[in-house]
Amino acid sequence: MGSGGNKKVAVVLGGLGLAAVAGLLLLCLPAKDLREPPAFKYGIVLDAGSSHTAMFVYKWPADKENDTGIVSQHSMCEVEGGGISSYVADPSAAGRSLQACLDQAQVDVPKERHAATPLYLGATAGMRLLNLTNPEASDRVLAAVSSTMKQYPFDFRGARILSGEDEGVFGWVTANYLLENFIKYGWIGQWVHPKKKTLGAMDLGGASTQITFETPEDIESRPANEVMLRLYGQTYKVYTHSFLCYGRDQILKRLLSKVLKAERYVLQVSNPCWPIGYWKNFTVGSIYDSPCTEAEKPTSYFPTAIVNMSGSGNAAKCHQHVESLFHFTACPYSHCSFDQIFQPSVTGNFIAFSAFFYTVDFIQSQMKRRVAVPSDLEQAANEICSATWSELLEKAPGLEKRLPDYCSATTFINLILMRGYKFDNSTFPNIAFQKKAGDTSIGWALGYMLNLTNMIPAEETGFWKGTAYGPWVALVLLFVAIILVTLASIFCLLRSSKGRGVM
Repeated sequence: MGSGGNKKVAVVLGGLGLAAVAGLLLLCLPAKDLREPPAFKYGIVLDAGSSHTAMFVYKWPADKENDTGIVSQHSMCEVEGGGISSYVADPSAAGRSLQACLDQAQVDVPKERHAATPLYLGATAGMRLLNLTNPEASDRVLAAVSSTMKQYPFDFRGARILSGEDEGVFGWVTANYLLENFIKYGWIGQWVHPKKKTLGAMDLGGASTQITFETPEDIESRPANEVMLRLYGQTYKVYTHSFLCYGRDQILKRLLSKVLKAERYVLQVSNPCWPIGYWKNFTVGSIYDSPCTEAEKPTSYFPTAIVNMSGSGNAAKCHQHVESLFHFTACPYSHCSFDQIFQPSVTGNFIAFSAFFYTVDFIQSQMKRRVAVPSDLEQAANEICSATWSELLEKAPGLEKRLPDYCSATTFINLILMRGYKFDNSTFPNIAFQKKAGDTSIGWALGYMLNLTNMIPAEETGFWKGTAYGPWVALVLLFVAIILVTLASIFCLLRSSKGRGVM
């Protein structure tokens, strides 16, 4: 009976100890944690690209604005229609096109947070091209979208055209922020430097492409391509360059111009980059309505003339046309990428997103080919370019709209990565083709918002706690209490065993 009594005492002591510890933990937790979940702040960025606009809603805990690793993508919305630069003839329609997504933002963001939620629009290469050719039209489009955005209950912070360098750097910041390369949340409840290297970022949009990466090398073309960033007490020397007219849509338009020029501008022509069995009619004016193709406009120019173009599926000839888009030879510096642009040697890991990701994803998911070494891209381009239209449709029936252009896109990506940026057999495997990091899309929008809301401070004043002081005190006391209760239980069990041995 004495033994049973001792066991009961041990159990009771254990139960009382755990109950006391639980009570202590509850007392130490902040009152707001007991009453309701933590409140969030929100931010909205509209990415007005050359071919379409996307809206991103971000959120973060309201009491953690200057921490990192905490901003996440709450929701996104694809705006119907083309990019805002396509509304030159009717600028007010550019504003109206945003309404459905802005209406959705009013639902996604709690009503009590509307007035405090910053709202931005950043326009990229499509608007940069429009601003080059027709600044007044560009201003009218921005005024129209601004007028629409001001009608919503958010804190409108402006609509502006980003420079190519801004686009590249903000994309680099987004990728490294999401992957916790600047700073991360440590197990001891503090934000600490992970001592990891940053990774480079490559973005392929509709009208331009960007490459951005940290480098120890001297940047010979500075200040145009050199950006010094101080984030969380660390200094980063970053190389960045944006190639206007090298986005996917403009490349496709430039290729059509090359095909027409090679065939002396006849109106019935074959395209080696299109599959056999595919054809399309279009006006001459639709090819030469861009600053990227204007230099190749024929002397006898009839914009309403109809071109009848059919695919001939010739991989080698397509490669020649795509290669002619670049200038690889002349270089006024120690080394260049292309078009006489200085570039340091690519080092470390890279992430490639936007059309880089979509093209490689097509190769892997639809063509069932791996992309691990440079020769994989070349072989994929040869297979896609040699396939007939019916064969491609059979492999990817749901991608009919973009299917004719994967030959051109794959060939272009192979050339820009290998001959342009100078990746090789040893460095190419360091490229990760990704659309998202976790649940958040990779692109310039998040880095843009972080910068404009001052959520990435330049200096750190010491360790930043990831949570309030009270819960950590409670956690320490919990460990101490568990140890005491365990020791007391062991003591009681040993005493009980000793008692049985005496009897």
